[in-house]
Amino acid sequence: MTEPIQVVQWVVEAAEQRKALNVVVLDLRKISLIADYFVVCSGRSTVQVKAIAEFIEDYLETKGVFVLHREGKREGQWSLLDYGAVVVHVFRDEERRFYALESLWADAELMESFSVEGAKDLEYGSNKIARSRVDF
Repeated sequence: MTEPIQVVQWVVEAAEQRKALNVVVLDLRKISLIADYFVVCSGRSTVQVKAIAEFIEDYLETKGVFVLHREGKREGQWSLLDYGAVVVHVFRDEERRFYALESLWADAELMESFSVEGAKDLEYGSNKIARSRVDF
């Protein structure tokens, strides 16, 4: 079984390959049973949102990780990909501002950076400082 942090790393890689904007990873392990991590990102248009979500799903399938549930992929406003311990939210910019998941989950730790070699040197910033850097 693939570790959730590895799934997060692959999601971030896939999102960045499709030019997703403002990719943010929220660590929910200390505050929620819903999931271990949320990955939140956005696209400028419905076409880009669909492309990002589709590529993430396809990329993870090549790694042997399959989506358990998906929502909103057809509409392109907000796509949700549920991988169990990792939930991916791909928003159009306007919807991301409206739903403000980062604010809703403000108690979650914001993971600021990844080591591409395996996500072993995760750095956690203080929420107040890190959230001020999320500019969308």
